[in-house]
Amino acid sequence: MSDATLGFTVQPADEKRAPTRVNSYWRTVGRRLRRDYVTLFFIAIILAIALAAVFAPLIAPFDPNKTSMIYRLKPIGYKDFLLGTDELGRDMLSRLIYGARMSLLMGLVPVAIATAIGGFFGVVAGFLGGWANALIMRTMDVFYAFPSVLLAVAISGTMGGGVLNGLLALTLVFIPPLCRVSEAATTQIRSRDFVEAARASGASSLSIIFHHILRNVLAPVFIYASSLISVSILLGAGLSFLGLGVEPPTADWGLMLSTLRQSIYVQPLNCALPGAAIFLSSLSFNLVSDGLRQAMDIRA
Repeated sequence: MSDATLGFTVQPADEKRAPTRVNSYWRTVGRRLRRDYVTLFFIAIILAIALAAVFAPLIAPFDPNKTSMIYRLKPIGYKDFLLGTDELGRDMLSRLIYGARMSLLMGLVPVAIATAIGGFFGVVAGFLGGWANALIMRTMDVFYAFPSVLLAVAISGTMGGGVLNGLLALTLVFIPPLCRVSEAATTQIRSRDFVEAARASGASSLSIIFHHILRNVLAPVFIYASSLISVSILLGAGLSFLGLGVEPPTADWGLMLSTLRQSIYVQPLNCALPGAAIFLSSLSFNLVSDGLRQAMDIRA
């Protein structure tokens, strides 16, 4: 009786099956991001702003600090001034390009430092628990008694204006929420079976933290930190607007809003340009953060 009569066929021995490709977590995240065209569009905007900031000396048509009272408050499209001039005759396009440097600096650096510090204390508090958790988290709760805007203004006002003081103020504002997110994720993962198995096998606390805790905590902390970049840009612009951040004549979007507000009835479009730049950059980071959150949510 043949194999065909029995209802099955035998494949040749030399014919190999195609290996099954197992998609990793990050490959899945990348595939989801490639399908999210809204997120890709705003990532392109962020890259364009970042490239303009990096190559500002090559892109800017004029010196951003060169003044000329002859060309004071010229409208958009006047002669060689594509976006007009400000109250001191400085080219608006050049100052917007250079201002992207300070705005990105005020947005990225405080969040990055706060993520490292807050994440560290959050992991320590969540993993150790007990008195260490109570000490760290109650200290962080003290900062929660004040709104973030008020806290940033108070810290920067106490230390004085300047870029470094503004960066320090924003960093201190973002450490408590990032610490809380990290602590909550660590506390949840600490009771998982694979952590208990590693502890039972004799693994040290440092080994458990680096090999089991961190890889599971990084995703939620990273998503939350990315959502704070837009907040940091807004707070940094607010500090500069109040005179507590970047000092003149450095180009900064918040400082440009502050100096142009007296000319709003003369050239309203020129005055709106720094605000539009702040809005576009904050919106881009916010929507990219939402896209990353959806892409990294494996339950979706």
